[in-house]
Amino acid sequence: MKKTEICNWLRETNEKKLSELWQLADKIRYENVGNEVHLRGLLEISNYCVKNCAYCGINASMRHVERYRMTNHEIIECINTIVKLKYGTVIIQAGEDYGIDAGWLSEIISYIKNNTSLAITLSMGERPFSDLITWKKAGADRYLLRFETSNYELYKTIHPSKEDRLLILKKLKKLNYEVGSGIMIGIPGQTYQSLANDINLFRELNLDMIGVGPYIPDPHTALEKNLLPITIDPKEQVPNNEETTYKVIAITRLVCPTANIPSTTALATLNKINGRELGLQRGANIIMPNVTPIKYRTKYTIYPNKACINETAEQCAHCITNRIYNIGRTTGQGQGGRKKITTQSKHI
Repeated sequence: MKKTEICNWLRETNEKKLSELWQLADKIRYENVGNEVHLRGLLEISNYCVKNCAYCGINASMRHVERYRMTNHEIIECINTIVKLKYGTVIIQAGEDYGIDAGWLSEIISYIKNNTSLAITLSMGERPFSDLITWKKAGADRYLLRFETSNYELYKTIHPSKEDRLLILKKLKKLNYEVGSGIMIGIPGQTYQSLANDINLFRELNLDMIGVGPYIPDPHTALEKNLLPITIDPKEQVPNNEETTYKVIAITRLVCPTANIPSTTALATLNKINGRELGLQRGANIIMPNVTPIKYRTKYTIYPNKACINETAEQCAHCITNRIYNIGRTTGQGQGGRKKITTQSKHI
């Protein structure tokens, strides 16, 4: 699929044609990753962050945010819950928090590896290469780092950082991590052309996991307060709506048929009734139920009105499992790593 074709699909409004897209994406999903939906237990261990990303509700300038770091004991309790719920993976996530020492996290990683069969995914931001090496040696399997947009000028505007995230992703591959990345859909300043470039970049990077979700504005951020120099033709601005998110999930499945693609919490936030299910039926094969204790989960507010914010881990597991069964899918067994194959689907 060429970038012009991707752009055309992103702009498509004909319901019959979109129905064909949903069906094709679901078919390619079934052929390449099967009917299982793998569950990843999301554990948000800290909401401290040193960065001032213009879209994030827990960035360093958010003085109203009550900060926390989970203790070793609290983290291990959550790991035990993940094992009890029979998830195959734990995702350990935090803001860019340098109060989290690389050696301390390595001990937790080693404990998990020595006492469970869980795959370990880290989402710790732009950490030094030495930290990434340390965590890999301790047993970490995967690393998530979203590049958010391939538009360099837009990226610099919304994400003040000296680090090159694409370079970090390539370094992670050299360290033999399974690598995940992704973008926001409909962020102010994002054009259809740049979104098509993002999807093409997924393919070029040969990502193992691709997370795409709608931009949900936080009223306290610089981006939402219109404090940034962003101007764009309204006809070219990508909407941050539900349908566009489904389009990106479906197209991503077509161009990256073997990747693991989650139906995200942000999508479920836009449509709390059946957003996750529709994501799964349009190309996705992963769900990341939250296992963070409620007292902390409500403080990890990257965006407002997050879905499932007040559910216990057990309640969330029960709800998601039922939703998966109700659409004729099954929950995955084991770690659920990417199924890498050498041939691409004949339908693409």
